[in-house]
Amino acid sequence: MAPDPGLLRLRTALRAVLGVGLAVGVCTAAGAPVDAVVAGGLAALLALFTVADARVRDQAVTTALLPVAGFPVLALAAALHDLPAARDAAFVAVVLGGVYARRWGPRGHALGVFAFMMYFLAQFLEVSPRPSAELCAAVSAGLLCAAAVRFGPLCFERRAPAPATVLPAAGPQPRGAARPTTRQAVQAAVAAAAALAIGQAVSHERWYWAVGTAWWVFVNTSSAGETLVRGFRRIVGTVCGIVAGLAVALPVDGAPGPTAAVVALCVFGIFYTAPVSYSWMIFCVTVMVGLLYGLLGVLHPGLLVLRLQETAIGAAAAVTAALTVLPNTTHALTHARIEQALRAVRAFTADASRRLSGTGGANPARHVEELELLLGQVRLSLAPLVHPLSPLRARRARARRVLELLDACAVQVRGLAEVVADPVASHDERLTAAFSRVEHAVRRLLEPEPGAGPVPGPGRTAVPVPVPVSVAAPEGRGGGRAPHAEQVLAHLHGLEDALAGLEGPVLSAPGARPAA
Repeated sequence: MAPDPGLLRLRTALRAVLGVGLAVGVCTAAGAPVDAVVAGGLAALLALFTVADARVRDQAVTTALLPVAGFPVLALAAALHDLPAARDAAFVAVVLGGVYARRWGPRGHALGVFAFMMYFLAQFLEVSPRPSAELCAAVSAGLLCAAAVRFGPLCFERRAPAPATVLPAAGPQPRGAARPTTRQAVQAAVAAAAALAIGQAVSHERWYWAVGTAWWVFVNTSSAGETLVRGFRRIVGTVCGIVAGLAVALPVDGAPGPTAAVVALCVFGIFYTAPVSYSWMIFCVTVMVGLLYGLLGVLHPGLLVLRLQETAIGAAAAVTAALTVLPNTTHALTHARIEQALRAVRAFTADASRRLSGTGGANPARHVEELELLLGQVRLSLAPLVHPLSPLRARRARARRVLELLDACAVQVRGLAEVVADPVASHDERLTAAFSRVEHAVRRLLEPEPGAGPVPGPGRTAVPVPVPVSVAAPEGRGGGRAPHAEQVLAHLHGLEDALAGLEGPVLSAPGARPAA
């Protein structure tokens, strides 16, 4: 039901089905055994799912580097398969390194995920003492098929404009344990070690599902609250997927044709729902795993129940580690992201003012896309507070109010961007005063004066500067009334009111320091 602008999710999901299907078909036609076919399909799925560089050229480089990261890890996992202590220690080390690699952006993230999944695949397929030639060939074929589909005629990213990127926050960047990737790498390693120990106590054969859950719960999370919500959603998706697996995977019982058809539907569901619903994505993953177990001839109801137990262990380990090991609170993360959004608003209004005054090189539109990305991050960090099951009702109400005010800022910024893009739009003195008040409102939020209390809420101007709206407008550059001045003023007043509402202890407890 979620919006799909440009049918991007639909096209991505269909391309994934084609890529994975091509990989499975090539491996099957080459006479590979079932486990190698599964490995080839999984490699194609991972290549299409994890590679997320902004430019197509960078995507191609990352895809080419996947075997460099994956094959050594696969060989290590196979060599240590019969040495439990060394195998477990190496698994935790792979988790630590895979998460830490995220500091190098999308490419590091993709290579870290692929390396982890190769180690996981070795446990899933019980590869020992070394990967077979068929298995390595199947993984290579899967990557080649994914690349052929992604960078061939279906490469719709090549025709799309480059996506916006979020600029680094102002000021010195954190180092050492304060660096987000370092913090999360330590958390993930601790969670993986705990999940591994408890998971093996429950099952000596399927313990790796607990480690896999602990790993994936940390993906795309930045705070303890986000990890908590993601762990809850993973359990919900797993429970529903197991129920569906009992109804679908058991009757299919590994029959090649029906299994391939339902797996294709699952692959489509994984890619189509991943950007908007983690629970639905995990539902599709769980159903697909049940079908793969049926294809390997080991599926039975008890195995699906065991998967639920291991998932709960991994989620609990991840949440516990996020809350106790170098925790990053939801409030601190939200505050930092809101500050970045406000800086984007200030940069936009500065460029919009220069654009209206005729200054060359001013491009306010680029800040609109950056603001949209930052607001998406704010919504993600506030998700634990606005969750219906959150017991903190007062904070939930304040968090919802923050989202409403930030959405109001985005609406006014988008409207203002459309107006100033008109080549006949020009400036007058009223706009200078209005832009100045918006700049002052943002500065008060980012740099609160000591002892200053909150200003009046939405609907009132943040700074009591008279607005001469009723007087005749001064002449613009064209010698008459400045074109679109009234529209620009309306958007600026709306933006000013939304910024005024953000002043004060919106998310803090009563009596706390005012925060954005």
